[in-house]
Amino acid sequence: MLSTSTRLFTFLIFSLSLCVTVFAQVPDSSLRRRTFLLGEVSVIGRRASDTLLVASSAQMEAFNRLDVGRALALLPGVNLSNVGARNESMVYIRGFDLRQVPVFVDGIPVYVPYDGYVDLARFTTFDLAEINISKGFTSVTYGPNTMGGAINLVSRRPQKSLEFDGKVGVFSGNGRRLNLNLGSKLGRFYIQGSASQLKQDTYPLSADFVAKAQEDGGDRQNAFRDDIKYSVKVGFTPNATDEYALSYINQQGTKGTPPYVGDDTRQNPRFWQWPYWDKESWYFISKTRITAKSYLKARVYYDRFKNLLSAFDDNTYTKQTRGSSFNSYYNDDTKGASLELGIQEWNKHTLKASVHYKHDHHRENNLGEPVRNFIDQTYSIGIEDVIRLGNSFTLVPGLSFNSRQSDKAENYASSTKTITLFPKNNSQAFNAQAGLFYSPNAARQLSFTVARQTRFATIKDRYSYRMGAAIPNPDLKAEGALHFDAGYNEQFASFLKLQANVFYSRISDAIQQVHNVQPNIYQFQNTGKAEFYGTEISLNASAHNWLQGGIQYSYISRKNLSNPDLKFIDVPPHKLLIFAQAHLLKRISWLASVEYNAKRFSTSYGTEAASFVVANTKLSAKVWRFIQLEGGVNNIFDRNYALAEGFPEAGRNYFINLVFNNL
Repeated sequence: MLSTSTRLFTFLIFSLSLCVTVFAQVPDSSLRRRTFLLGEVSVIGRRASDTLLVASSAQMEAFNRLDVGRALALLPGVNLSNVGARNESMVYIRGFDLRQVPVFVDGIPVYVPYDGYVDLARFTTFDLAEINISKGFTSVTYGPNTMGGAINLVSRRPQKSLEFDGKVGVFSGNGRRLNLNLGSKLGRFYIQGSASQLKQDTYPLSADFVAKAQEDGGDRQNAFRDDIKYSVKVGFTPNATDEYALSYINQQGTKGTPPYVGDDTRQNPRFWQWPYWDKESWYFISKTRITAKSYLKARVYYDRFKNLLSAFDDNTYTKQTRGSSFNSYYNDDTKGASLELGIQEWNKHTLKASVHYKHDHHRENNLGEPVRNFIDQTYSIGIEDVIRLGNSFTLVPGLSFNSRQSDKAENYASSTKTITLFPKNNSQAFNAQAGLFYSPNAARQLSFTVARQTRFATIKDRYSYRMGAAIPNPDLKAEGALHFDAGYNEQFASFLKLQANVFYSRISDAIQQVHNVQPNIYQFQNTGKAEFYGTEISLNASAHNWLQGGIQYSYISRKNLSNPDLKFIDVPPHKLLIFAQAHLLKRISWLASVEYNAKRFSTSYGTEAASFVVANTKLSAKVWRFIQLEGGVNNIFDRNYALAEGFPEAGRNYFINLVFNNL
């Protein structure tokens, strides 16, 4: 006998499948024109033939995805995860985490130098034109560390003398969102600015949640957030081919970490808060036409990151007397530059050559301790060619050499309160790839790509003692992956589009724990071998411009070949997303979606987060020429579910927004 939830899920799949199928991009040519094209990084440069997946601002707003992590979860092969102990939003791209799939803003790296991660919940979507992701086969012009792909957050560029859009909204948990984008294009100059706040005191738990020692239900404990962001971009276009833009982004965040409330006796609740999580970025991007068939593109940037992690004794968050309590300070900065030379002097070739330089400086200390310094320098040289073989075939080979140098790494001995130096260490890696694309017509494309990509060990990988549980290993080599991908895209008539991919990745020299290097002490070493394989299928359709919908399915298997007992975490083997959107009477829009995730491992020793089905809905109505009102319900059936075991997500929750724009 099927359960009520199973019958409901089956019915929704059947009924939505009858109308149309899958998630795909809601077309919006006007928003596409407002994309900051200088900030894009692509292999071929033609959307019909490229390997990019794109989440547009129209999609992010339609599904009310307020941060980058949840926006990316709309795409096939992308799984949202939650590092519950740190309250960090992460994604996995075909099983690879954010250390192996770095995050960029307009092609500028913004991941944290210390551990390679970045909390995607701190990056709101309000000022983005789109998010691009590459999987496996990734342009060498991104630079190093794209072992599993790349995520690029692309900003906006105005097209009119005055354009504006914004939202004022409230949502469950005493939350509010305020965001405004203003842009102006006046002759050869343009300016784009934005300001936003996303604030929430807590979030409601499902009525099915069973009270625990650190959580009595109702409103989630220590689940507050407050993220303020503002940015400005000034650009100059002296002619039809050249462009110069200077950008500044300032993010100021604070958050709490809800305590663990699961059934795993090996895990203890942490009473953590982050009084500040602040990031600033300055960057300059230019593109200059050298000759009629060549150009030079330059990026120069400086990025600064500061945060404070405060650990308390208990859930009053007032005392720090125990040995497990501390105040930990990070103060990081990154500066760098890249040059890209493009040449199309030959009829069948478009050549790109790039060089990258990146200087990372990480500073850390606990309150009362001296500051420790870690400095890395990274270089990359790459070349790729787009070779047109007749009218239907395109071959894209690429090659890069990457080098990472450790200039300083300080070791602090708490027993003697002295600082010494770790030995310097360097690492080199080669990347190579090739893609063959067959496009017999504008509506069909078949592709096959193979790519060998690498990632350097982070500062944390090499030097962290893991709170006394590990021995540092400064000599860690780069880990690598060999990717194979076969893809098929077909546009049937004007209303139905199919996209399917089959992939296989073989990981070597993976950085994994080796236990008992000393009694009860482990060390990270390049001992891991693994394989990931799976498929992604998307089918999307529209009917008479008033109905869109679709189905998206992703399957992945991850096998740890060197240590089968050590589980890969945070990625369910099956993920299904179904949606339908109807436009009624030219003023009303209704959207409904259902997402299914299979169960997943939350710890390497086998703790699991259960499978779940979550349904959401949203209704929008145009009130006046520039004004729209929208509201919705997430987790309609109030399911008690978690992305990581012991860290429950929000139960049924509501939102309402007032929208204004002249786009």
